[in-house]
Amino acid sequence: MASIVKKRISGKTYLYAATSARVDGQPRIVDQVYLGAEDEVIARLTGQAGGGDPALPAATVHRRFGDVAAVWSVLTRLDAIAVIDGVVGDAKVPGGTTVGTYVALAALNRICDPRSKAGFADWSATTSLGRITGLAARMVDHRRFWDAMDRVDLVQLDAVETALTRRMIDVFGLDTHGLVLDMTNFATFIDSTNTRAPVAARGKAKQKRYDLRLVGLGLVATRDGGIPLLSRVYPGSQPDVTQFTPMIEELARRYTTAVEAPGGLTLTFDAGQNSTPNFTRLAELGLRFVGSVPPSEHPGLLARPAGDRALVGGRYGEEGLTVLDARARVLGADRRVLLTHSPTLHAAQQVGFAQTLAKATGALDELAARLARGRTRRGRAAIDADIRSILAPRWVTRVLAVELTGDTPATFRLTWRRDETSQATLEEEIFGKRILVTDHDDWTVEQVIDAYRSQEDLEAGFRQAKDPHVVSFSPIRHFTDHKIRVHLFTCVFALAVAHLMRREAERAGLRLSVPALLGELGGIGETVLLYQGERGRPRARRMLTRMEPVQHQLHDLFDLGRYAPRR
Repeated sequence: MASIVKKRISGKTYLYAATSARVDGQPRIVDQVYLGAEDEVIARLTGQAGGGDPALPAATVHRRFGDVAAVWSVLTRLDAIAVIDGVVGDAKVPGGTTVGTYVALAALNRICDPRSKAGFADWSATTSLGRITGLAARMVDHRRFWDAMDRVDLVQLDAVETALTRRMIDVFGLDTHGLVLDMTNFATFIDSTNTRAPVAARGKAKQKRYDLRLVGLGLVATRDGGIPLLSRVYPGSQPDVTQFTPMIEELARRYTTAVEAPGGLTLTFDAGQNSTPNFTRLAELGLRFVGSVPPSEHPGLLARPAGDRALVGGRYGEEGLTVLDARARVLGADRRVLLTHSPTLHAAQQVGFAQTLAKATGALDELAARLARGRTRRGRAAIDADIRSILAPRWVTRVLAVELTGDTPATFRLTWRRDETSQATLEEEIFGKRILVTDHDDWTVEQVIDAYRSQEDLEAGFRQAKDPHVVSFSPIRHFTDHKIRVHLFTCVFALAVAHLMRREAERAGLRLSVPALLGELGGIGETVLLYQGERGRPRARRMLTRMEPVQHQLHDLFDLGRYAPRR
């Protein structure tokens, strides 16, 4: 039974909404909510306070809730703070909290709204994070984050990653029989004269920023959801293929302690990792593999007629995928290879090549018109260089034939023609085809193709890592080797948590990308209603914003009610 209870404190009357019930046969108050001072409550109810509607607050504040609460829920489920502190130590940073807490908070921020450490406190103030974690604003100052980063040495960093890997496998039941390996690099804005960050070096930039120093990152992730389990940071000047052996050696070392999957492990990787030493080392470590080889290296297979390929069963049959299961000499050994042809890939390559040809022929027409005016002063070598540049894209020289006539700049003339027969032969020979290679002679065709296509989740993860708004690894706002490595570890952990969340949502029937998932969660806000009395600070009442059906599902899936404000 509910009732209003008065309490007299220091000569002033205060009101409470009390709920009574019988406990052991006796009436007892089992719950009570503070309403305010008696005169202020009467003023609000009668409209005397400020002359306005008594039901309206003096002001409202809106804070982000759903995304930060969901990420914190997953971090709590992993017991991530305790796992990290178990390796690094649970001593608090002066003026702050433990290293594990700062790593968890940094990972949460990278997922929800990537900011610099200097911007973390201001961002946190716009969310419900302070209420959820109980951390004061002074404890999330950027200097506390830097102090925490300095406390983690690189040996501990590997141990933390191994411990978190084991925890993710145990808590989320990850399948670790099949893993995917891939590498990328990230641009930094470190000055060229900085000698404290040799890991940042100029190399082949995958983001085309050749003017910037790069940091390389290799990841091994599960086929089951693309969850990163192992990372390796290396100088951006080193080619990916040189990092393959160190990565698989590290994987094999941690495999027995962290992964512990019975029956062996199969690693999937792309053709960029192919080399005879790498394949030899795989065999020595007892790792099985599924990879690919450039089709151009096996013209004999490409020349096989379409009638030699059989339709693949299951869902692959629906897309018209066909395969030739054969043997070929690959990197010094006789190996099983699968020549696949996908009509979808074939059509996409036709469209892409048509665009490439259009660009090339447009450039040739422009060059021909410029020469026809007879006013150029450039020599034949320069014109030939222009032509080579125009014809440089893949396969263009097989379709376009170009002739430059004349002996002097004024008499140079350019003509070109397109060979339709050669284009048709090219498309029949190459388009839509891939060649997969494996040491699994016992696997079905479908199993090999499944393993190869599992790279898509990790590739999506790398694309996500370069998104500046969600789970972003960049920009790297650190200028020493140590802090760069700790930052990238935090980012890898953030990517793992984000993909665990996506995997959980998918298992609940919600097929959402990471940005879409976080967008739905981000739409669940917390509104703070501020009621001002005659004196003192305003009283706050908190409530969640109205949720759509998908948000209701996510609310329950990630147990957001645990962190929702109590009304």
